[in-house]
Parts: sequence; structure tokens; C-alpha cells
Amino acid sequence: MQNAFQTVALIGKYQSPEVAGAVLRLAHFLRERSVAVLIEQATASATGITSEFPVATYEQIGSKADLAVVLGGDGTLLTAARRLASHQVPLAGVNMGRLGFLTDIACEAMLERISEFLAGDFLRDERMMLEVSIERAGERVFNTAVLNDCVINKGESGRMIEFELHVDGEFVYFQRSDGIIISTPTGSTAYAMSANGPILHPKVSGIALVPLCPHALSHRPITVGDDCRIDLFIQPPHDARIHFDGQTRFDARSGDKISVSRSAYRVCLLHPLGHSYFSILREKLHWSASPRLP
Repeated sequence: MQNAFQTVALIGKYQSPEVAGAVLRLAHFLRERSVAVLIEQATASATGITSEFPVATYEQIGSKADLAVVLGGDGTLLTAARRLASHQVPLAGVNMGRLGFLTDIACEAMLERISEFLAGDFLRDERMMLEVSIERAGERVFNTAVLNDCVINKGESGRMIEFELHVDGEFVYFQRSDGIIISTPTGSTAYAMSANGPILHPKVSGIALVPLCPHALSHRPITVGDDCRIDLFIQPPHDARIHFDGQTRFDARSGDKISVSRSAYRVCLLHPLGHSYFSILREKLHWSASPRLP
């Protein structure tokens, strides 16, 4: 029987001896099943796997791979998702991190789950992304896509920042705060949840706006439609720092305009059969757990 995927790329968490062993084990497993294997360039360099298997950049993975398996934590998968979004390569995540909301394949079950994927036994899960652009004096100076969130905050300054928020061209509010989180449903269980934002099911077509320590009791999180355009204007004399999926950043200046909207790209995650979003929430957030006595 032909494999569901002919070429599989392996992307590992950097500088992790444990991941290096898992990457090599999975690479040999795939080769034995007549699957072509590509090792992501930085992963190969960090793990020392530079001669046994072909090494590929993200661009090469995007053009050649049918599936990318990410071995690491959610952060590793977020990086791969942004780099491969325009190529529409499906992603499967093996959890070798802490939480594992996105990397939901247990390391000890890795070979069994990947074998099932090769047989075509998996669930597809499409996740929306956000497109973020920054304009300065009418000129775009930065642009990127995010899977989790875009966070605007005060950066290294000890002072609050001030900004205006507009949705679809309509003024919503002026806010003094430490910043704001603009989150997808995927990112609603990350920083947004820690800031008392709503948990959005992945099938919800919405974008969450979650204030960070607002200087007013009336400011509350709000969810808008995913077809909305969100514009945020940094008010003088404040500068701000913008973080993208908690991994890259841009230092914005007073007067900059930050625009956020739904990206044209979506990320496809593959899950084992029987995967349940609510089961993940119960496990990771310890719902229904009995109280621990001192």
C-alpha cells in the first residue's frame, strides 16, 4: 500500500540532545518505510545529522515535502507554521516541550502515530492566521504572519503606553495600559488566557482583543469577527514593542499604525484519530481534577 506521504521533513527543537535522538530515530523509521526524509537545516546542524539524510531549508521543505513533523514544544511548531504557511505543508507535532497544546503526539507513541499517518489515519485541523503590518509616515516598514498572537506592549519602559483602537475604520476606544494582545483562537490558550482573555474553540471565527493591565476598570476583553480589520495607533509621546508569537519583535514608534487582519494563509495541523480539543483542555488545564489536600 502506498504511503499517504512520500516526502516528510523533520524539524526539531534546537540545542536539545533528547530531540536529536528522536529525530534520528524517526528518520530511520521513515526510511525503512520507503519515505524520503528531509532534515531542516538548523535542526541538522544542531543535532549533527548532516550526512545520513538530505538537509533542506524551509523554502526547500515547502516545495518538496508532503508533511513536516515537528519535534519539540509549541514554540517550535509556531516557528515552522510561520515559515511554511505560504507553502501549505501540513504539520504534525511531537511533544517534547512542556504544555503541548499544539504538539499533541506523545514522544513515546511517536512511531506508532506516524505509522498511522502514513496509512492515512489522521484528522485534519485548519487554523487561521493573522497578518500584521506596521506603517510609519504612510509607508509600510514591517509585515509578518502569526498563528498565536500579536502583542503590543510598553517594552523596556516602566510607563504605560497610550493607543487608539479602530475596528473596520470605526473608533472603538482610547486606552492607557501596559498594552494589548490580539489573538487567534489558537493563541487564546497562550498569553491571552493568562491575561484573563476568553478561550476560543479553533472553529470559532473570531479574533480576541485582550487588554494588558488597562488603567480603567471598564476595559474588558472583546472578540470580533475574523473578517474584521483592526488598526491600532500608538499615541505620542510613547513608543511600543510588538511581539509576534512571542518569538520575533519590532520596536514601534509614536505615531505608528499597526494593522491586523485575517491572513490569506491557514495552517493545517494533523492529529491522531480520536483527538479531542476538550480532552486537551482538561489535561493541560487540569479541569475536573480533585483538589489537593495540604
